[in-house]
Amino acid sequence: MKRFHTFAAPLTVGMTLGGFAWAQVPAPAGVPERAESAAAWQSCLGKPDAERLSCFDQWARGQHELLSAIEDKSRAAETSPARNVAPSAQASAVRGQVAAALATTQPVADGAGSAGIIGVGLEQGCRDRQFSELSRFWELESGSSCPTFSLRGFQPNTVAIAGSNEVNRQPTSPNPINSATESIDYSKQAMRLHLSLRTKLASGLLTPKDGTLRDSLWAAYSQQSEWQAFNSRLSRPFRNTDHMPELIYVYPTTLQLPGGWLWRYSGVGLAHQSNGQSDPLSRSWNRAYVMAGFEKDNRFNVQMRLWKRLSESAEKDNNPDLTRYLGRGDVTVGWNIDSKNSLRATYTGFNKRGSGRIEWTHTLGDGLGNRFSGLRLYTALFHGYGDSLLDYNFKRTVFSIGLSLVDF
Repeated sequence: MKRFHTFAAPLTVGMTLGGFAWAQVPAPAGVPERAESAAAWQSCLGKPDAERLSCFDQWARGQHELLSAIEDKSRAAETSPARNVAPSAQASAVRGQVAAALATTQPVADGAGSAGIIGVGLEQGCRDRQFSELSRFWELESGSSCPTFSLRGFQPNTVAIAGSNEVNRQPTSPNPINSATESIDYSKQAMRLHLSLRTKLASGLLTPKDGTLRDSLWAAYSQQSEWQAFNSRLSRPFRNTDHMPELIYVYPTTLQLPGGWLWRYSGVGLAHQSNGQSDPLSRSWNRAYVMAGFEKDNRFNVQMRLWKRLSESAEKDNNPDLTRYLGRGDVTVGWNIDSKNSLRATYTGFNKRGSGRIEWTHTLGDGLGNRFSGLRLYTALFHGYGDSLLDYNFKRTVFSIGLSLVDF
């Protein structure tokens, strides 16, 4: 289904052109000449509303087929390992002509009385790789948006085998009722299961309705379980399962920073995390956080959070010294090495303790059409405190390898 978006003049072309094509470029050898000239879409502007929409839709369909053929041809010819990170030169030329077309076009009044022209989305919204990674992930633009209440991945969903140098057999806490009285013979090897989902509750709450930038409100749920699958002595129990619901608001920003970086979004969130166990193994906390995201060339991104733990009564606090180990924030640096390999490093703490985690993913197979494959080989190396909520004050090193389903 085509998606229609209304642009108000004057239009900032650089932020809105990733998912639209408006003009013709010479087709590569072997690609049929399907699209009309640039003057064809201009002829649509003077038509009545219904005819204008139909005219644009018909014209954009031809442009879409031409653009798809160009990119298919380019992908087949290119040998660079980063061939899918950026559009081909010919596809870029199509989008470059979009800028020229929109910059010189006078807006016309639509049926509702607002000024604008109609553009037709050509690809898959939040899964459209013409938009940057952060734009797709947080649906920061109208063209990179997917429907409200659709289910999306949040953190990587993984099934992995994990091995550690130590295992917390007798968890402790400054609260006496939350310290285990005996040791349990857990194994250092386990299966690690991580489920993380989110849904967009609303968008366009504070951003202009006729603009191209979109803010959004999200609800998310993440769950991490450690399963002693190789420990037959204890009948293979689950050692710990952490549950974390969150409420997140994200606002798009467009501030240019030195070095070619772009401040892409800001946001706030509320999170509750608990392991659902009874005393003495019960652990939980609540926090509010602010966050921001930055990116460069769709290859590098930095995401930061600073949080404040919400206080609770001393008798109910399972882990009163938790922030001494988990600190007051985290920062994640992402690097899209090429179309199949991504590296991500996270530091948590901003204090004397904290932790570090490095994750590498390798895409398995190719996505259909313009999409990326969501199935990846996943490896992670963790060192420090807080690998799980039960281990918030226990330091260890963990290596995991398995499969990950990323932002399905």
